[in-house]
Amino acid sequence: MFTAIVTWIAIYIMVWWVTLFAVLPIGGNPSHHEAGVEVIKGNDPGAPVNPNLWKKVKLNSIVALIVWALLLGLSFFVHIPLPGTE
Repeated sequence: MFTAIVTWIAIYIMVWWVTLFAVLPIGGNPSHHEAGVEVIKGNDPGAPVNPNLWKKVKLNSIVALIVWALLLGLSFFVHIPLPGTE
């Protein structure tokens, strides 16, 4: 039972990291150059003006939870065995 819980937590972490790269571009990230904002000496002109990372982390956690729940449902209802859950 303990290994099953650890396995599902590990799967959620993996899903979270994979979905993060799908969620990051959502909402656009205009750079200083694109937005016409003055670039301070030493800063990268391609860096986003406001990346909204906390908003994207929250959105990503919700998306990852949905994907993880679908995987959990498939595992139980379609009987796809996972390591530690037999």
